[in-house]
Amino acid sequence: MICEWILDKSRFRPDIMCYNLLIEACGKTYQCEKVERVCLRMKQVSCVATEDTYVLLVEAYCMSGIFEKAEVVLSEMRKHGFPSRVSAYNTFINALAKTRNIHKAKDVYEKMKREGCQPSTDTYTIMINVYGKARHSHLALEIFNEMKSTKCKPNICTYTALINAYAREGNCEKAEKIFELLQSAGHKPDVYAYNAVMESYSQRGFPAGAAEIFSLMQHMGCEPDQASYNILIDAYGRAGLHDDATRVFQDLELTRFKPTIKSYMLVLSAYGKSGKVAESEKLMSQMRQTGFMPDTFVFNSMLNTYGRLGIYDKMEVLLKTMEGGVCKPDISTYNILINVNAKAGFSDKVEELFASLKTRDLKPDKVTWTARIGAFARKKQYGKCMEIFEQMLDAGCSPDARTTKVLLSSCTTKDQRKEVTSLLKLVLTEAV
Repeated sequence: MICEWILDKSRFRPDIMCYNLLIEACGKTYQCEKVERVCLRMKQVSCVATEDTYVLLVEAYCMSGIFEKAEVVLSEMRKHGFPSRVSAYNTFINALAKTRNIHKAKDVYEKMKREGCQPSTDTYTIMINVYGKARHSHLALEIFNEMKSTKCKPNICTYTALINAYAREGNCEKAEKIFELLQSAGHKPDVYAYNAVMESYSQRGFPAGAAEIFSLMQHMGCEPDQASYNILIDAYGRAGLHDDATRVFQDLELTRFKPTIKSYMLVLSAYGKSGKVAESEKLMSQMRQTGFMPDTFVFNSMLNTYGRLGIYDKMEVLLKTMEGGVCKPDISTYNILINVNAKAGFSDKVEELFASLKTRDLKPDKVTWTARIGAFARKKQYGKCMEIFEQMLDAGCSPDARTTKVLLSSCTTKDQRKEVTSLLKLVLTEAV
């Protein structure tokens, strides 16, 4: 409303600072059409854009995910004689990182350097995060070493990003090593650094290691946050230690933070792995009593628990509850249902569930296709498995290691194994 009033109704004549404020305000509220109206008015009244104007435009387009226009603005910025500002590139790369567009982020980073714009500490940290989230810790380390070679000093966020890169891969040895480097550089570890090291032990399947770091954090006077407790709950849950997961959850209830819906989800997962149905149902009731409404992830966890234990009647009831409620089934819900029925040998039910995806506007992913193939692989129906695999490829869905394993399990002769191996090699070569 204010934007329209200033542009169309007010007698007030905006200056460049006012236009920049309008661009910033509209950008933060994802109103790129209004941003472009402001730019058009600037041209009409011959108001010349400043360096700040271009940077704000890049930020506005990035916040709305319109990366093509953000890149055009960067080109326009250089064309009009403004030096490439590192903050604009950082905004662009960071936005790409959030969408997991690793290849484009790398291209922009390399382009930035080619144009003589020296990356900052924030730039390097963002790129380490980009590679870390993609589970390419070796590339994250390359960026870290490149950073040091340019005499750019890493900050605590840089070290934590690198620890997280190793944590996601469960490489607790490397995570510990970077944690030590962080301290050697004169930084006092904060809760985020401790959490990253804890996560490395959790991913590796070493709950005792995560618990040790948790205790060390407290001993060093660093207060654990919600994420710390959640990581420890997850570490115990992954290891099937549901009693320890419950104990940490109860400890969290006594803190000033209190459990989040993720906390409940992690404990439910721990119960599910241990086959604790009664405890899972009790926790679901507790969630509702404390004001948390179970979301699709929570319902999926319960479905998985029922499915693992063969309690199919409760699965059906829960599915109907989801269909009639706010939390509608998603593709993960159907992946669980298809997988459970496939393992139980109910191939007709698998096909029925798969056929229903189209009417529900859900697109099968590689997990869906692989589970469907698995239903017939268990019955050694090689021909049917190959038929489904071809449908998977036609749908543009690439196989993964799990698909390969399931397909090979359907083979009963050497010739069949040879055919599957040759086909998979061809598919993977074309994908590259």
